[in-house]
Amino acid sequence: MDINTTLLLGGARSGKSGFGEELALMSGLLPLYIATAQARDGEMKDRIHRHQKQRDRPWQTIEEPLKLTRIIEQEARPERVLLIDCLTLWLSNLLEKNMDPVKETEELCLTLGASLGPVILISNEVGQGIVPANPLARRFRDEAGRLNQRIGAIVPDVSLIIAGLCLPLKRNGKTVDHHLER
Repeated sequence: MDINTTLLLGGARSGKSGFGEELALMSGLLPLYIATAQARDGEMKDRIHRHQKQRDRPWQTIEEPLKLTRIIEQEARPERVLLIDCLTLWLSNLLEKNMDPVKETEELCLTLGASLGPVILISNEVGQGIVPANPLARRFRDEAGRLNQRIGAIVPDVSLIIAGLCLPLKRNGKTVDHHLER
């Protein structure tokens, strides 16, 4: 199965990681999991451990909270598919280190455009809820929206995952028309 670089969006526990993993395995390419999460507390350690147990062979995993462009440049090749889980944790890590998310996003976009193999990017859709009560949470929501828009604009395939179901938004660079003919 041919696979394009793909952005999978969805809410928490929507099934986007599982869908991305399935897509990677169905490609027939060697899958490499790039995890951006950091195990800073017991709950996060348990969450990471559950994710790792769900994956077995043939997955390889690289943990990289910040330097996604470097990992893509080093690891992307035609016989391999990279799965990055997830961009919103990467964004949190950037903000925590006072790094410029706009600059880092532009570097990521350039790297994705030059990638030697397909990349599956997982990201949370966080802008559909209420306006957050504090400035940091509002900044995160706004930056996440801009990040998702920017990546969505440059990758050929974008899907929204809801309740474990995939709603294609863009295929082969073209917006999917969901209007029903009557």
